[in-house]
Amino acid sequence: MIAFALVVAAATLAAGLVAAVLLRRLPTLRLQLTGLGLVAVLLPLAAVLLSGVAMFDSEHDLTILAVATASATAALAASFLLGGSILRSIERVRGASSALARGDLAARAPEGGPAELAELAASFNEMAENLEGLFDARRQLVAWASHDLRTPLASMQAMLEALEDGLAEPEQYLPAMREQVRTLGLLVDDLFELARIDAGVLTLELHELPIGPLVDSCLRGLEAEATARHVTLRAEIDGSDAKVRAAPDKVERVLYNLLTNALRHTPFDGSVGVVVEPLEEEVRVTVEDTGEGLSAEAVRRMFDRFWRGDRARSRDRGGAGLGLAIARGLVEAQGGRIWAETRPGGGARVSFTLPRAA
Repeated sequence: MIAFALVVAAATLAAGLVAAVLLRRLPTLRLQLTGLGLVAVLLPLAAVLLSGVAMFDSEHDLTILAVATASATAALAASFLLGGSILRSIERVRGASSALARGDLAARAPEGGPAELAELAASFNEMAENLEGLFDARRQLVAWASHDLRTPLASMQAMLEALEDGLAEPEQYLPAMREQVRTLGLLVDDLFELARIDAGVLTLELHELPIGPLVDSCLRGLEAEATARHVTLRAEIDGSDAKVRAAPDKVERVLYNLLTNALRHTPFDGSVGVVVEPLEEEVRVTVEDTGEGLSAEAVRRMFDRFWRGDRARSRDRGGAGLGLAIARGLVEAQGGRIWAETRPGGGARVSFTLPRAA
């Protein structure tokens, strides 16, 4: 009797292994789940029936076989229902992914069903949102870059035509044309810098240096402009010997950009300050002003490319809307982070961190 049971068990195990190998070769998940349900139910049922035929000889034994058969049939039906539910959830995610692949960036997958499939759908939706934002940013980048390139080109074209028609002397337009060329050059340089940041090929030479002299250098460079605007520049450095690991020229560019931006938005008799605070593993540098503050949209989008809080004023001052985007890229490339917030006492506050030197 024990030998017969061992033979039946070995035969069932062998049949199961063969069935598993064959199921892996089926072309679709639907067929694999269907086959799995059949194998999981029919193999135990076959073993029971084989044992019954060999061993049972009474009506009660036949009743047991009938109950086993009914239970196996119920289990088979349940496996089909469960497999169908899983397949429908997968099909919804597949349909959304197919729509996204065809270019429908608004396609989203329902996040219902089992936890694993809901997590898969949520990850897919997050990816789709990031792709939609990326394509929107690309469209905005092309639109703004085209506009900012076309404006000085159109201006120079008009001045050249005036010179060709003898309506003006070269000395009259040469300074303006030189300024337009400078504007174009700055925009092209910014676009090239941003492309290097995005491609991850920006080469930085990091040094361990105190942050105080960099702050003083930037403040001295803007002192004349601040005096002309009647704006007070100040620095609050907690531990002037606090050293950071950074690229000094890139840090100066970030600081200069933030200070220039703060000066533009600070009214007459206002103040702009730089606050340096050493933390445990990093140094936080904050540029704050007493201007009009930041809107919720500005806090969220001011580091986006070509975004302007006040487009007319930015255009008048020649801003291309890339400075803060480049500042974020430079800070992150040095292992720091940058963010903006409204100053509690009024005005704006932009902070960034740099790794502290060992």
